[in-house]
Amino acid sequence: MTRTAFSATVSLVALLASGVSATAQTDLDALYEAAKAEGMLTTIALPHNWCGYGDVIAGFKAKYPGIEVNELNPDAGSADELEAIRANMNNTGPQAPDVIDVGLAFGPQAKEEGLIQPYKVATWDEIPDDAKDADGYWYGDYYGVLAFLVNTDLVSTVPTSWADLLNSDYAASVALAGDPRASAQAIQSVVGAGLARNGGDMANAGEAGLEYFAELNGSGNFVPVIGKAASVAQGTTPVVVAWDYNVLAWRDSFEGNPAAEVVVPSDNVLAGVYVQAISAYAPHPNAAKLWMEYLYSDEGQLGWLKGYCHPIRFNALADAGKIPQDMLDALPPPESYAAAVFPTIAEQDANREVITAGWDSVVGANVAE
Repeated sequence: MTRTAFSATVSLVALLASGVSATAQTDLDALYEAAKAEGMLTTIALPHNWCGYGDVIAGFKAKYPGIEVNELNPDAGSADELEAIRANMNNTGPQAPDVIDVGLAFGPQAKEEGLIQPYKVATWDEIPDDAKDADGYWYGDYYGVLAFLVNTDLVSTVPTSWADLLNSDYAASVALAGDPRASAQAIQSVVGAGLARNGGDMANAGEAGLEYFAELNGSGNFVPVIGKAASVAQGTTPVVVAWDYNVLAWRDSFEGNPAAEVVVPSDNVLAGVYVQAISAYAPHPNAAKLWMEYLYSDEGQLGWLKGYCHPIRFNALADAGKIPQDMLDALPPPESYAAAVFPTIAEQDANREVITAGWDSVVGANVAE
């Protein structure tokens, strides 16, 4: 992923029979019949309040009746998703995921290990080149920026920056929405803190992020549990760092109780792209392909946007006038995204290795449920 705006197109190639589809060549009715014969789609790591997935899954089931959606471990991290494929290579039962939704850096890793298979959706040409594997093994689905969700019933001074979180006002208050040893969201949170600390140098953001969280933990401000909407509402973690689409949805779910505010930190705006892929060992490969077609259709993309995620086809949808104004109005102001930094895959890989390997020794906080 480059730091420039998403752009560029690529021509559609090959046939559905080869695992690659194009609009004129794909018979969705035939694909639906094949998927219905399989009878099930197994997903993993899709919380219903993440990116509007609850409504997206419901939309898929309504559009394609007769396909059961078996949802595994909604709170799993990206590393857990890959491990679920590894652990079920010879298993065609309900514990084997058909599809995965992982952080950008995990897509190339999964391809290299042979854990995923190629498939190009009908709208392939509207997915920017820098957000997809050229051979169709993985492709970007949505993106957002890191933000803070703050319970303002408990926190009187709302933090506006990463630097603020180190202040004594936030003793035993700050949590990550995942384990930095396994969760892409948490790993990128550490990177975001590192960029704020070192003035935006991506080359050593992982090291700087570990130093930041070591200080946050040493001061007693860090809470070593996985932050969620419930933990913010209950006051266990009054401040949680997560993607903007998650914290905006959590804030809405409170309905004012508790009062809460979402803040994009002023000292760094880190953007993150997630990617979709089909397991190389998918027990229900046709259902998996149909799921991908749905996610990358206008309906699926707008479903994510309703859940506050910027779908990967956002620019194409906007240019075609397909985005309802009320959806645009519900998003944070455009200036919140103007300074966003999109790390490249190489940068994400390097920082992920540093963070997952060094968290225990440098920070020493065992993040758990």
